[in-house]
Amino acid sequence: MAEVQHLFTCLVHRFPMKEKNAVEAIENKGLKGCIHGRPDSHRQILLMDRETLDKFELPPGAIKENVTVTGMDFQTLGIGQRLRIGESLLEITAPCNPCPRMDEIRMGLQEELRGQRGWLCRVVASGTIRKGDAVVVMSKVAAEAN
Repeated sequence: MAEVQHLFTCLVHRFPMKEKNAVEAIENKGLKGCIHGRPDSHRQILLMDRETLDKFELPPGAIKENVTVTGMDFQTLGIGQRLRIGESLLEITAPCNPCPRMDEIRMGLQEELRGQRGWLCRVVASGTIRKGDAVVVMSKVAAEAN
């Protein structure tokens, strides 16, 4: 079963992420207190899997993800899928393309992470997310639904 392993917010751009035990996801905004969440944005929350972080020898939070998940194959996810995480409901909006800031972590990391930096999500329904919460796929990718 997939579950939340780490939760992060960022108060100021380019500063380290702050780890939390619980966060409040706010509908159509993102995580309370996180500068990355904005109303009507497709990038309200960045979801990342621990297995990919381990593959690249990166600690949780290093690539600025908000939610680090373990036990979920991110390659099976797609745009439009909805995920129940704790009390919240998220919808996947786009893959997260690695930006040049990844090379500030380690030269060449931007290219290494291409296609593997996780999923951007918007908050469909508000609710608390806690470490250890289950991550449940609520809908299939649109192409699979046909």
